[in-house]
Amino acid sequence: MSGSSSYIPISNDAARQYIDARQTFLALRDAQRDSRQVRGGMYWHGRSDTLTRTSTLGAEKSLGKRSPETEKIYTDFMARKADVTQRVDELKLQIRRHERVNKALYVGRVDPTVVALLTRLESAELAEYFHVVGTHALYAYETAAGVRFDANVTATRDIDLLWDVRKRMSFWTQMERLDSSFLALLKKVDSSFRIRQSQRYTAVNSEGFEVDILRRMREGDDPHPIKISERTKGELVVGKSTDLEELSVVQAARANVFLNTPSFETMIVDRNGRMAMMRTIQPVVFVEFKRWMSGLADREPIKRQRDAAQAEAVQALLDEELLM
Repeated sequence: MSGSSSYIPISNDAARQYIDARQTFLALRDAQRDSRQVRGGMYWHGRSDTLTRTSTLGAEKSLGKRSPETEKIYTDFMARKADVTQRVDELKLQIRRHERVNKALYVGRVDPTVVALLTRLESAELAEYFHVVGTHALYAYETAAGVRFDANVTATRDIDLLWDVRKRMSFWTQMERLDSSFLALLKKVDSSFRIRQSQRYTAVNSEGFEVDILRRMREGDDPHPIKISERTKGELVVGKSTDLEELSVVQAARANVFLNTPSFETMIVDRNGRMAMMRTIQPVVFVEFKRWMSGLADREPIKRQRDAAQAEAVQALLDEELLM
């Protein structure tokens, strides 16, 4: 037991397993990043004997007639693709073993929906546009510190995703590549997700788990109001989704502070042993924000008390240098 009543250390077995699993997880992440560089394929166009690069979307690009240079391009590409494919496959097998051990040793306790959501954002190449803020950030802090917070501090049935509106143009470009709405992505995590009609920045599934999409308060040329997958008329084109299909984005007070400080990233583990990278805010920023929230006179007293408890729980880890 630690000197603080707000947390307890995880077992030595769980700590060792987490370290081993994280090493494999990060290796797989690197390999998957490499694999994106060799997506698609190459072939020699029979009639013209031209080296042709193909994309996953079916597009083709000529790289030139057969020559020593194009032969080398082809050979190097195919060798690299084979190597990275083998590496990804082998690491995925190791990950599945780690998942089983994670579950057996109670390494993690995050809601599986959260890990599935973060994994979906990563695979869709959208993770860089979001920070997890609010109560779920506590799971990143406790995991990084090797402890478990008191359940009363971490209990929640929603996750707040702060969307970086400053990067909206590249975000929309990626959404166009995916040919998807954000709600459609959520439905790939859980097909029961629907937009709450009384609060259109919230998607809720059949188990009552909520995903809220936040943004900073409007600054400069920020569009407002805005739906997450739609360009406004002043920014090139209007998206394909209808009002019934897409989430709005709600302004959040002081969210600009979160975007103007370095991110805090760590691997989290759900109660089934599955892993994902969580990108959130620095612990010291979390503490400052929660203390500010706990002092708001117009906030419900019960929420203010919880804000204060969360701030003190994270501050305890900082004071004992379990978090930096």
